[in-house]
Amino acid sequence: MSVRRALALAACGLAGGSVLLSAVVVGKQPARGGGDGEPRPGGSAVPSAVPPGLLLLPPTASCPPTAGWIERPAGSGSYWDSNWDRREPLALINLKKKHEETGEEELSSRLDHCKAKATRHIFLIRHSQYNLDGRADKDRTLTPLGREQAELTGRRLASLGLKFDQIIHSSMTRATETTEIISKHLPGVKKISTDLLREGAPIEPDPPVSHWKPEAVQYYEDGARIEAAFRNFIHRADAKQEEDSYEIFVCHANVIRYIVCRALQFPPEGWLRLSLNNGSITHLVIRPNGRVALRTLGDTGFMPPDKITRT
Repeated sequence: MSVRRALALAACGLAGGSVLLSAVVVGKQPARGGGDGEPRPGGSAVPSAVPPGLLLLPPTASCPPTAGWIERPAGSGSYWDSNWDRREPLALINLKKKHEETGEEELSSRLDHCKAKATRHIFLIRHSQYNLDGRADKDRTLTPLGREQAELTGRRLASLGLKFDQIIHSSMTRATETTEIISKHLPGVKKISTDLLREGAPIEPDPPVSHWKPEAVQYYEDGARIEAAFRNFIHRADAKQEEDSYEIFVCHANVIRYIVCRALQFPPEGWLRLSLNNGSITHLVIRPNGRVALRTLGDTGFMPPDKITRT
């Protein structure tokens, strides 16, 4: 029996359908002959030896015993939710609605009407270095170095030669000042301020960290707002959009890290495992079919080493 790919998943029965990865594919599986299994008490057979290329992990105490590995048929797909932004064409039409004259659904034409045609390029910019000693937001202005960083970021964006459609920025002082400096290098691009992109605590990180432990209520309040920002701004293009768009969002490290995890459908609790420099550029691409790609994460390669900070 030829094993093409093997992936062991021990289903833990946790809320939300989470699963435990218990085998990792590390190489191509060679063909194996039959008859190499040993019967279990229940009559089923298991391999007498671990297939080459599989690393088995012991089951955790919270999970019931399961098969050490299972084969996933070729082309079976992954766990990607293609309707993550609730804009999948099939989810937007009413299949029960009949054509007035023929009684047919005309599904194909209705699907075409709902399909996105353009690609969205989203540039997430972290604000530049700011005065950490400011007690109120209005006092947390950019430092001289922070203003230099914003200039460098603006020049970098301008050098890409793209026709940017808009700059949406957090209403916090450091993000607003960063936007003002960047916009000088992108004349004519409209600016929009929003409270949704303000800094906050999106979700309790896993693993936790000892140096940053906000109150639980902060996750409850900020998390809903930052999730709202994700749902409002991060999605495939509207069906009416004919050309690809290039949009800039100037906001904060926590917001950007959470958005990246959500857009890629990675566990959002892992947002704090990512690190972003001041003035860095993160580039997300959302295709018409809803697929998302991360082109760059926290790029500051355009800055001299002595200008790079992460405060």
